[in-house]
Amino acid sequence: MSDTEQIRLERHSPALWRVTFDHPPLNIFGPAALPQLNAIVTALETDPDVKVVVFDSAVEGYFITHYDFLAKPEETLGLPPGPTGLQQLPDLLVRISRAPVVSIAKIRGRATGVGSELALACDMRFASREKAILSQWEVGAGLVPGGGPMARLPRLIGRGRALEVLLGADDIDGELAAQYGYVNRSFPDAELDRFVDGLASRISTFDRQAVAETKRLVDVASLPADADIAPEWTAFLASLDRPAAQERIRTLMTLGFHTPGDVEARLGRYVGQIGR
Repeated sequence: MSDTEQIRLERHSPALWRVTFDHPPLNIFGPAALPQLNAIVTALETDPDVKVVVFDSAVEGYFITHYDFLAKPEETLGLPPGPTGLQQLPDLLVRISRAPVVSIAKIRGRATGVGSELALACDMRFASREKAILSQWEVGAGLVPGGGPMARLPRLIGRGRALEVLLGADDIDGELAAQYGYVNRSFPDAELDRFVDGLASRISTFDRQAVAETKRLVDVASLPADADIAPEWTAFLASLDRPAAQERIRTLMTLGFHTPGDVEARLGRYVGQIGR
């Protein structure tokens, strides 16, 4: 992997792929990662053999954290819409959900903001009981989440719990995430790889058409329409310019946001304090 690559694709077999996020120290996701993820999603959509893809992380403590708030805005805003007509990030998340491939998020570390949104876009999510943390922290920083969680979370965990996650903006550990249905199941960390790898390998041996057609019919009954996703990205961009958000993000930056340390490790705690 070159210095500029943040995402690694490994083909364990023609039917089973692994996508690993590897952008230390925090796995922050930004505009530089978008074309890399786009190339992988396009391959998942078009390869005739792949049946299952597992998303995981090589960075200790972090699945994917948040979007890159230090990147120049034009690096994101200047990108053309994707094939769905949505802007690049929501486009990629929608395409992961709709691809004729089973997508599994293996969550070890913090899946916060974009990390939570990518996990929610996957077909299944499995978490380390000791090490996984999920959150949509944005409201605590004066922002509106932009990658589809308002459309996806209520379908998974119900309206009340979705509002608790989104408006509480706090960290959710792997065990509670499983109780809520935010993830399928949580496992002791030592058992997570064995279960996820075994399930992915099992599905990869099944007939591709049967897998894809079954997923498609479940999608009809469960996925939000693209039109439900689009307003979230618009609202996120608008919220970035509001004085309240700018002030809260500046406060987080002075405390250590975007650098390794306690703020990134306990972001839910800090966004709950900055308005007091």
